[in-house]
Amino acid sequence: MTTDEPGPDLGTLLSQLGQVTQSLQRAQQSAADHVVEGSAGGGAVRIEATGGLEIRRVTIDPSVVDPADVEMLQDLVLAALRDVIERANALQAGALGGLDALGGLDLGGGLGGLLGS
Repeated sequence: MTTDEPGPDLGTLLSQLGQVTQSLQRAQQSAADHVVEGSAGGGAVRIEATGGLEIRRVTIDPSVVDPADVEMLQDLVLAALRDVIERANALQAGALGGLDALGGLDLGGGLGGLLGS
């Protein structure tokens, strides 16, 4: 069974896909350029990173450096790393949030239009 309805224009689809790709790249770069900070222990351990997860700085309050309790310091550093990663991921999600899934890509009736009937 065939249909008289023409499928989507491949040239238009490719052009729209290129525009979506460029928008995604701009959003990712924008997030990567921002700096976020994660912390633990009430700010005793702070880690600064870009939205692209490039770690820039680790700051440790000397009051939490106890040679007899290195394990606590390790836990604080790990918690601060998790916090900064969560914040960077949120930044990226926010940057990409302005883009819908296909950037308005017109599939001419969905996949049915591409596959035929």
